[in-house]
Amino acid sequence: MLPIDFKRASQTSPVFNYPYSYSREALEKARRQDEWDPCHGLKLRYTNPATGDFAMPTIGTFIQLLPKGFGTAPYRSTDATVFVPIEGRGKSRIGDMTFAWGPRDIFVVPSWHWVTHEADEETVMFSFSDRPVQQKLDLFREDRGGRLTSPSD
Repeated sequence: MLPIDFKRASQTSPVFNYPYSYSREALEKARRQDEWDPCHGLKLRYTNPATGDFAMPTIGTFIQLLPKGFGTAPYRSTDATVFVPIEGRGKSRIGDMTFAWGPRDIFVVPSWHWVTHEADEETVMFSFSDRPVQQKLDLFREDRGGRLTSPSD
């Protein structure tokens, strides 16, 4: 809730720090709801509590959980995404190349490249992309294994 006369000082979230313990707790709460997305596992978006929009106007930040043995369905989107595994180990297939990863590794999925992730252990990954600006310009598209979607869908 916000005061009735609340005025935003900027487009960026008034929250400066999103502690990992809160993010992990949110993932655990989502896990109990048992709504696993075939392309993302459990993936949450960091938000600006004053607007409900992304925390920053041009960069989207996300946290996702993949349980041990989970393999995602093929996915591609117009936003280029940087992934940083925080917990766990696994591998990702980007296009026709496979990359093994573990905590604190960094890898990039370029725009419109197919990606799948496989978790060898329970995995938490942080990611960020240019999705907010693409959505604001009506440029964002995604393909969930042959099902192309756009903002109007």
